Formats: sequence, C-alpha cells, structure tokens
Amino acid sequence: MKVTEGGNLKHRQLCFKDYLQRSSAEQREYAEVCVPPRMTKTDNTNTDEQTEKLLEEILSAENLNRAYYRVKGNKGAGGIDGMQVDELLPYLKGHKDELLQALWDGKYRPKPVRRVEIPKENGKMRKLGIPTVVDRLIQQAITQVLSPIFERQFSDNSYGFRPQRSAHDALRACQRHITEGFVYVVDMDLEKYFDTVNQSKLIQILSDTIKDGRVISLIHKFLRAGIMVDGLFEESPEGVPQGGPLSPLLGNVMLNVCDHELEKRGHRFVRYADDMMIFCKSEKAARRTLDHIVPYIEGKLFLRVNKEKTSVAHVRKVKYLGYGFYIHKGRGRLRIHPKSILKLKDKIRKVTGRSNGMGIEERKAKLNYIIRGWTNYFKLADAKALLGKMDEWLRSRIRMVTWKRWKRVRTRYANLQKLGIKKEQAWMWANTRKGYWRVAHSHILTMSLSNKRIERAGYPSFSQCYSAK
Repeated sequence: MKVTEGGNLKHRQLCFKDYLQRSSAEQREYAEVCVPPRMTKTDNTNTDEQTEKLLEEILSAENLNRAYYRVKGNKGAGGIDGMQVDELLPYLKGHKDELLQALWDGKYRPKPVRRVEIPKENGKMRKLGIPTVVDRLIQQAITQVLSPIFERQFSDNSYGFRPQRSAHDALRACQRHITEGFVYVVDMDLEKYFDTVNQSKLIQILSDTIKDGRVISLIHKFLRAGIMVDGLFEESPEGVPQGGPLSPLLGNVMLNVCDHELEKRGHRFVRYADDMMIFCKSEKAARRTLDHIVPYIEGKLFLRVNKEKTSVAHVRKVKYLGYGFYIHKGRGRLRIHPKSILKLKDKIRKVTGRSNGMGIEERKAKLNYIIRGWTNYFKLADAKALLGKMDEWLRSRIRMVTWKRWKRVRTRYANLQKLGIKKEQAWMWANTRKGYWRVAHSHILTMSLSNKRIERAGYPSFSQCYSAK
C-alpha cells in the first residue's frame, strides 16, 4: 500500500478538522493531530473482495472524531500500558501516522487486556478485561459503524446495550406477557457467558453480514489479544472480554441467533444482554421449552447453560434485573426484589460507617447519589410502603453515625442540650453504655435528631425521591 501526500477528490480525505467545532483549542489541536495520510489504489488493494468498504467508514474522519470524544467522555481506567484517557491526545500527536498506517495495512496488533475482578451479588467475582485507551478508541470506532448494521437484524425482544432501549423497557415487556397469562418462566442462566463465547462461531456469524475481511480480521485480533493477569500473559482462545466498547455489541450478535430461533418456535421471551426469560402458560410447557432449547444453545451456539441456576418457576418466585413480579387483579405488577434491598443496605452501611473517613458533606452527597439513582431505577415498582420503612432505617443509620461522631461524653452532652434536651436527660444519655444502634432508636435521639431536622440538614429520603418519579 503506497502513501502519497497529494491526490484529488476521489481519494479518501480523512481530515478531522472539517467535522470538528471550532469552539475549543483542544478540538483544533485534535483535528491537526489526527489528519491521516491519503492512500492510492495499488495492486495490493483488492477492491473487488472488499465490497462493503467498512474499514473506510470506520477510519473516516467523522467516525474517528466521534469515537475519540466518546472514549474521552466515558473516562475509565487505563490498560496494561498505563496510559490514561487524558494522555490519548498527546499520544496521537506523536504516533498518528504509524497507527493509521498499521490499521490500513492490517498490521495493527491490539495489546492484551488488563484483568480486573469485581464482586458479584452471589459472592463470586466478575472478570473484566480493560483494553488500553488506544484500543478503546479503535473498538469504539468499529462499534459506531457496525451497530446500525446489526440493529436492523436484532430482535424486538432484546433490550440490553441497544439505543433507545433500557432495562425498564424489558421489564414492561415482562409485565405484558404476565398480564396475557404467561405466568411460568424459564429463567435461563448462561454460565460465564462473556468468558465462554466460542470465537469461531462468533466470527462465522459476523462474516454472514460483514463482507469486509479487513474488519473481520481486526475484530478477531481483539478477541485473541490475550489477558494480563498479575503481570503474566494468558491467551484468550474463547470469550469476549467485558470492559471494552465492542464486547456488548458482540455479545448481542451472538445471542441474536438464539433470539430468532425462539421467535421461529413461537416463544414469548425477554432478553437483556445475557439475562433471558422465556414465558409460558403452564409449568409443563415451560419444562418442555427448557428441554428443547438447551440442546440448541449448547449444540448450535456452543454456549454453556448453567443447569443448577437455570430453572422453571412461577413469576412470583423469580428475580429479573433486580425486580420481582406479582399478579394483582389479573395484571402483572413489579416489586423490588428482597435481594436488591439487601444489596442497597450493604452500600448504605459502608457510607454511614464511622471508619470510612468521610466528612458530613461527603457522606451526605454520597447518600444522595446512591438513593436518587436507586429510586430512579426502581421507579416502576409498587414500593410506597416498603420505601417508608427504608426511610426509617436510613434515619436510624444517620442518627447512629452522628452519635458515633460525637464520641466524647462532653460533646454528646453539649450537642443534646443544643438540640433541646434538658440538662439531666442530656447528662444521663451522654454517659450511656448502650450500643450505638440501640441509642439510634432511643426516644432521646428521635426527639433531638427528628425527621424534620434530618430532612433540613439535606439528607435524602426514599419516599420523596420515589414520589417525584
């Protein structure tokens, strides 16, 4: 492939500054850095085989520009090379020519992802693979071009990681199926889905749509880039590492085949990423569906179904996307699952613990962030009474951490008096040996640190956030 400095309008002109706003100095600087060289057609460019020209779209000025700002906006930790998002622009200044030329020539080699583990609800660890910032830029550019292509193929019953679709949409679909009498479900659990995707099958599925072999090759390189675990390299012969912009799309592409098979068989189902439920009218029908679909998933898609966690149950007994279900007057209704409450309480305990080093304002801001986000997610549930009880528990936690913060007898004595407690009672309670949690429920603290005082202090309320939904 030859690179020339000149050319006419028929050449690809990947000039970022034509697409950037002129409002910031950084944008102008980025535009100057990322102007790639022009290319001429040579004997090495087989335009007949590359009919779709997807690589040209991926490396276009507008697409790369959008990808850069998306990666920068998402921030995130660096990969194995230690480069942070803020260092991407300086890197492109010095290496943009060789980076783009390597991509055009098919010689670009993604770096291994950095293994990170985060805890799951069940106590196990979820494995993530964090790509380098440069690899994230390229993955984002690929995703932006491929997503609209595959969106036209994706099932209407798939809701995860798709534009204008959300977990709330998936839950509303579940409600509709329940209301229509489909009250038994196959709660499907794919064992370590993203870690066990068969890469050969995935490449085959991608190749059915993507006819540009250069793009297929680039995606395959990302899949086989490997993993760095505690400084040691591990190969990645299977799986799609979670953590990069490309993995949600590839996960949906793989399971889209299953979606269409379920539709072909006439099943009602809802899928959010790898969380899938198939709705049936009877327990017998649900068990028959499970017996028939597992061989397809394992035999055709080469995925692993977790037999222990996959179950057939009435909708009242399942948990989906943090919600539970119940039926009232023949209609499917949503509630907050008890496990979601326990998970939230654990978060709040950490924030309201005395030993976390947080100041009053930081703790207040953190609680507001957690509670407003949580109630916004669970706004579809019927939870007025439950959230009233949660408010009582939260105020007790606030009273307890306040009592701990006062710590010394004289501090407690003085503060109780300031809050309207008589001297004798203030002195008695300042010297109490009762436990923190017990004192938090005492009439002295509920009087001195009343609900209104806590509200005026700026602490959040579950009920208020829920009623404002």
